[in-house]
Amino acid sequence: MSFTILSVCTGNVCRSPVAEFALAALLADEGGVSVESAGTGALTGESVPEPGQRIAMEYDVDASHHTARQVSAPLIRSADLILGMAREHRRYAAETLPAAMRRSFTLRELARIAEAAHSDLPAYVRGSGATTADDGMRAAVAFAASLRGTIAPPSDASEFDVIDPYRRSDETYRTSFGQLVPAARSVAAYLRAGARLAEANQ
Repeated sequence: MSFTILSVCTGNVCRSPVAEFALAALLADEGGVSVESAGTGALTGESVPEPGQRIAMEYDVDASHHTARQVSAPLIRSADLILGMAREHRRYAAETLPAAMRRSFTLRELARIAEAAHSDLPAYVRGSGATTADDGMRAAVAFAASLRGTIAPPSDASEFDVIDPYRRSDETYRTSFGQLVPAARSVAAYLRAGARLAEANQ
């Protein structure tokens, strides 16, 4: 099994690494899932700031072993799912590699679509012919892409974004991770559902 998720923010020192480690932990039982992160304007070589590490641990996310890196076209090309922490990061991925547009969402956008997609996901996965866990996850991503634009948007488009806490207060970090971690849980549950449905097709 091989399914790769790329989490993207700006500096790759706050939001995207916390999303990376949260998703990796949530999907650890899937075995072949790889989760990576990068930044559109990465603070290359830097780690997650101390407040970020400390507050991430309040959400049971260990972000202490991270080194920031710049996002690249090869990283985008190889990812089965690209999760921007804000709309600008989703846009960056699609502009870098237009073919990646249907695999690119913001984290909170995909969580919102996933909530609406669960009831119709079984039929879509069956129809896709997916029989392996990784193909089931790819089918779930494709289904979410097909629903984009049909799900009622939030009243404020900023609800698609995770607030940037870099160099801000502890309370802002808590707000940011309080948006991020529940969305990561919803996305992980949606991908796992796709995987299990595909395996049931065997």
